[in-house]
Amino acid sequence: MKTKELRALDAKSLDEKLSEQHRSLFTVRFQHATAQLENTQQIPLLRKDIAKILTIKREREMGA
Repeated sequence: MKTKELRALDAKSLDEKLSEQHRSLFTVRFQHATAQLENTQQIPLLRKDIAKILTIKREREMGA
């Protein structure tokens, strides 16, 4: 996701998005371990999305 799109979300939506990304990462890692994953680039992309969400949450926490 784009950072602008994430910044537009409220705190509850960010939490939901974060849990969704964690579930997706788990699924992709499991597929990778069982040699079912075709696009291995998904793992770093999901990790970057999770980092973006956590950064935005932390920025809001520090700004409040």
